Amino acid sequence: MDDSFSSGGFFGGLILTKKSSKFLNKDRIYPEKPNLVNPSINDLITYYSKSGAYNGGRLSEACHIYQKMIEEDATICLTLSGALTPTGIGGLIIELMRNGLVDFIISTGANLYHDIHFSLDLPVYQGDFRVNDKDLLKDKIVRIYDIFIPEETLLKTDYYIQNLFKNNKLSNPISSSYLHNIIGKDLLNNSKKPNYSILAAASKYNIPIFTPSPGDSSIGMNLAKLKLEKRGIYIDTDLDILESTSIIEQSKKTGAIELGGGAPKNFYMQTQPMLSQILKKNKGGHNYFIQITADAPHWGGLSGATPSEAISWGKIKPDQLKNDVVVYSDVTIAAPILFSYILSKKIKRDKKNLFLKINKCLEKL
Repeated sequence: MDDSFSSGGFFGGLILTKKSSKFLNKDRIYPEKPNLVNPSINDLITYYSKSGAYNGGRLSEACHIYQKMIEEDATICLTLSGALTPTGIGGLIIELMRNGLVDFIISTGANLYHDIHFSLDLPVYQGDFRVNDKDLLKDKIVRIYDIFIPEETLLKTDYYIQNLFKNNKLSNPISSSYLHNIIGKDLLNNSKKPNYSILAAASKYNIPIFTPSPGDSSIGMNLAKLKLEKRGIYIDTDLDILESTSIIEQSKKTGAIELGGGAPKNFYMQTQPMLSQILKKNKGGHNYFIQITADAPHWGGLSGATPSEAISWGKIKPDQLKNDVVVYSDVTIAAPILFSYILSKKIKRDKKNLFLKINKCLEKL
């Protein structure tokens, strides 16, 4: 179809083209139908990219930025907020890890605690948010919106964590990445369904997993219980800061896929100010940024903080055109589309094995 409006008739001989303004530099939008015969995820993203459909358009941009990160061999971090693993999204994340499309992870402890359920083959059920929670309490069932978890699942997971660390002989404090590697390695070798676990996959593929607040989850609660018995291990959160920062310092290009916001988001973003502001090793900011969030920026909360705001902190490079995007959507809707699109491209990268390189990175830092 021609990019100019028809002359004559209603327009009175006026001809408008997309070249009539410097702002009209993209393609026109047409009410075209998507592919309705055996549609693919690629067809959906192509449809979004041509429609300019608000956050559909932003999701299309996210897909292409993720692909660009992979093609330019950036060190890619995935951050996980809240409690996303109970939804079952771990299956897609594990596939990304298997194909070398995630290099390290920053997560809330809740995501990792609930991840353990699946590896131990402990049930998590679809539920209903309209239920009476007093009835759930009587039946010993906990609720995460529309997900039900039997109390027995929690108690058996608690026992697993305590049993794993009760006789641990480590004398020095360790980072959370080392903690999660211990758990992942045990799940990989001893659990019923290790192929269901992000932690097990991380151990298998040497992917570090950090938690900004190790005490803010049932993993931390169980480790704290062992302290009362003069047993267990100690987590050094300063080591987490140094390890994650050293990874960024040794990477030529860096980028993140942020699912939600909160502490995992900031823990990744702060690696650049840690280098420039604290250690006086300015790398200029991250190269790529993708965030999926339902939080708006005008409330002033971290989860809604935009990439442009991050530029003022030196967290994102100011000259990176079209390398950052915020998709304002429910993570459980947008993330599976983003991940499915990337996996449909059949892209594989050599794994960076960052967990094996952390000590060397620290030495260089």
